[in-house]
Amino acid sequence: MTPYSTPQPRTQPVTLQTLRNMKLSREKIVMLTAYDASFAAIADRVGVEIILVGDSLGMVVQGHDSTVPVTMDDMIYHTKLVSRARPHALVMGDMPFMSYSDPQTALANATRFMQEGGAHMVKLEGGGNIAQVVKALADHNIPVCAHLGLQPQSVHKLGGYKVQGRDPAAADAMFNEAQAMQAAGADLLLLECVPATLASRISAALTIPTIGIGAGPDCDGQVLVIYDVLGISAGRKPKFAKNFLMALPKDSEISVEAALRSYVAAVKQGQFPTAEQSFT
Repeated sequence: MTPYSTPQPRTQPVTLQTLRNMKLSREKIVMLTAYDASFAAIADRVGVEIILVGDSLGMVVQGHDSTVPVTMDDMIYHTKLVSRARPHALVMGDMPFMSYSDPQTALANATRFMQEGGAHMVKLEGGGNIAQVVKALADHNIPVCAHLGLQPQSVHKLGGYKVQGRDPAAADAMFNEAQAMQAAGADLLLLECVPATLASRISAALTIPTIGIGAGPDCDGQVLVIYDVLGISAGRKPKFAKNFLMALPKDSEISVEAALRSYVAAVKQGQFPTAEQSFT
């Protein structure tokens, strides 16, 4: 890997316009999860553009076997911790299971995320079934990241953690849902466990930025769970993850910050993900 120079501290916050401009200029967007002030501060310092307070905390922090048990109070608490780091990065809060079942419920909970948690954007799993929810949030000037592909909150319905959109009909349906999310007012789209060719097709068709996780190298940005980047997640490691701490050269600085800086560099330079972390 080409050495990544130490990033200069940001003097301006990352905004939606920042992300749109990055897509237009083809500069890769880096997203990373964080659940507390210390990790959020390091992520911000190494140049991460978006910090996602993910409901993945249910598995990597709370020890559940899915994200379903995570509550709004859990998410607000951890988003507050991240916001207290006062990062220049954009802070995104993950709407937990059944917290956006209808537009009014979604508005109430997204308002909590922004007023109490300090989030700048919320993320929702789902396709056409949540188009009215996305529109309601957008109409009230709440930035939204839609989430297609593998949707962990629906793992019991899906029958496990499986790649989505492999057959032509499912791929076309996801492509259409991506366009519907953009039309409804979504500002970003996250694609999880999607064949790389489909993610590339969606990314090229949309004007909003796409963020991939297990969706190949052609998305406008990438996201990983910070515990996977550091190799400290319990249980089975997902195919799309990489332990950047273990991969550091033995004669270099071995630290959390060095591992996160290596992850940022790999995404920015188009060296992550590779075929090894992608699906066909």
